Amino acid sequence: MLKKTYRALIDEALGEIQSLDVDQAEACLDDENYVFVDLRDPRELTREGKIPGAFHAPRGMLEFWVDPTSPYHKDIFSSGKQLIFYCQSGWRSALATKTVQDMGLERVAHIEDGYRSWVDSGAPTEEVPQR
Repeated sequence: MLKKTYRALIDEALGEIQSLDVDQAEACLDDENYVFVDLRDPRELTREGKIPGAFHAPRGMLEFWVDPTSPYHKDIFSSGKQLIFYCQSGWRSALATKTVQDMGLERVAHIEDGYRSWVDSGAPTEEVPQR
């Protein structure tokens, strides 16, 4: 028997992080003080596109890319900019936002209903070419 279900983990995260609806997130799109971070699998990006200008950080590498002591660190995560994480439905991004917040990043949020709600709202997207 599990001590916590995936849903309990998500609900716990949602109680501790900042969630943005699509309108709030879209208002940040052209502001250079914000970075959108796409956590989805590369196949999802190729199939569905992404938020224009979003940085792709596969969920499995996030902790390594965030930590400046890691040999895999990416400077974007120590830029001081507000990071807005998203995934397809808001579950992975909620967990990821809580994780990086626990690691010490303070300027973090996520799109509460994910990329699916972004697309459904008619917000802009861009294609991602296959590698």
